[in-house]
Amino acid sequence: MMDRTQQLQSIRPKITSAKIMPDMSDDERFQNETLRPIIKFQNDLLLASFQNYIKKMKNTFYELKLEKRLDYIAKAIQKDIKYRNSLKGMIIGHFTVEEYENYIQNSSALNKRMMNMVVKRLQDQIQIFEKHELIQ
Repeated sequence: MMDRTQQLQSIRPKITSAKIMPDMSDDERFQNETLRPIIKFQNDLLLASFQNYIKKMKNTFYELKLEKRLDYIAKAIQKDIKYRNSLKGMIIGHFTVEEYENYIQNSSALNKRMMNMVVKRLQDQIQIFEKHELIQ
């Protein structure tokens, strides 16, 4: 029977482009080994979460031009502490105990990396939010 660590690691997607080099910083290694696979795995949940955020904010997102929408995503994650903490929970909840112990050693810098990756992922998939606009 697999333990929690093995189960968590077995469901994560493999990201072949995330290279692990001997001269990498610990933060960069953590980003490539842990954060990237978890964020990719959680993609659908992150998208649904942002769609819900748009609704909670009275759909003002849809009144904006593309460039302002990209800014809206970044500002929502940077400035809305409750929402940012919710996103962090979606990711941290998939850490193994060992990964969590590494994370707490430098959580501030890793949180910044984590949120930058989430912002980029949402921005790169902004067209998905267009589809929801048409459905409503």
